[in-house]
Amino acid sequence: MSGFASVRLLAAAGAGMLVVALAACGGGGGGTEGAGETTATGPAASEVLAALVSDIGKFTDRGFNQSQLAGLNRAKNELGVQTLPLQSSSVSDYIPNLTTAVRRGADLVISAGFLLADATATMAKQFPDTHFAITDYSVKTAPFADAKGNVRFDNVEGLTYAANESGCLVGVLAAKTAERMGSKVIGAVGGLKIPPVDIWIAGYRFCAQRAVPGTKVLVGYSQDFVATDKCKTVAENQIARGAKVLFQVAGGCGLGTLKAADQAGIWGIGVDVDQYRLARRVLTSGIKHVDNGVFEAIKQVTAGEFSGGTDLVFDLKNDGVGVGRINPAVPKADITLMNQYKARIVSGQLKVPATL
Repeated sequence: MSGFASVRLLAAAGAGMLVVALAACGGGGGGTEGAGETTATGPAASEVLAALVSDIGKFTDRGFNQSQLAGLNRAKNELGVQTLPLQSSSVSDYIPNLTTAVRRGADLVISAGFLLADATATMAKQFPDTHFAITDYSVKTAPFADAKGNVRFDNVEGLTYAANESGCLVGVLAAKTAERMGSKVIGAVGGLKIPPVDIWIAGYRFCAQRAVPGTKVLVGYSQDFVATDKCKTVAENQIARGAKVLFQVAGGCGLGTLKAADQAGIWGIGVDVDQYRLARRVLTSGIKHVDNGVFEAIKQVTAGEFSGGTDLVFDLKNDGVGVGRINPAVPKADITLMNQYKARIVSGQLKVPATL
């Protein structure tokens, strides 16, 4: 059984048991509150309560979850909403944390990623009057839609990202950099093999091989989003096979990839947020503005314009994805080429695949 399948089965099993318990006694969820409940103190403080439930990467992952927490805090500061961040240490925390948010009367409950899909669908069905949003998941796919794509829940909104477009841009830089280093081998170290990971790698591989024909792209998975040593091991294996640039797509675990690149004197590429300062030899980072997705969903609720049953889409065209700081070692010609790819994507001339 794959790591992803195991996660989904555990989440589904936990969902079933806990919903039964709720029905029987009406008890609380007992989830782990990450930073505690905070209340806006600004002059325009709202009565809206927005909750955010992390995935197992936690709010300290220096990337995906932490960026969403930043979006929640931005909503508190700029919109005056009350906020409730709830941290998950394991998949068994998903339903309890979502339940805590509902029982606290949250006007919007945001699930911080693909791994919470089953739990979110379970809760959305049980509480149809509560607004939910989920990062990196379309409501037009199961478990939020049937086999024909008919959306099942009008109280759930998807926050989706064209990470393949950002992956394309860093792939161009990776291929050109490796070529100058006398190699046409680059790598990608993913966490779990799930769509939000593979979409990055799909764009990375596609554009790297277009920018430098003959480029070989090594792909490996740590089966983890937290343990840095696991990603470091996968990275070292790719380095041994000649990779000169490594793209980490594994959350906090991926910091091990950046460390391995440092130690080998090659280049690493960060993910989700600008990770330029997290290691010495970071070429650039693929950016996904999940903080903006969280903020925009909350903004909708405060304006009474929540769009349940639909997806908010973030891409290069609306600056939902992009590229972080680029190392000064990258020649201007490479950056110009990368920007040419960006222009073609935005104009619709270049379609970047979203799957491997």
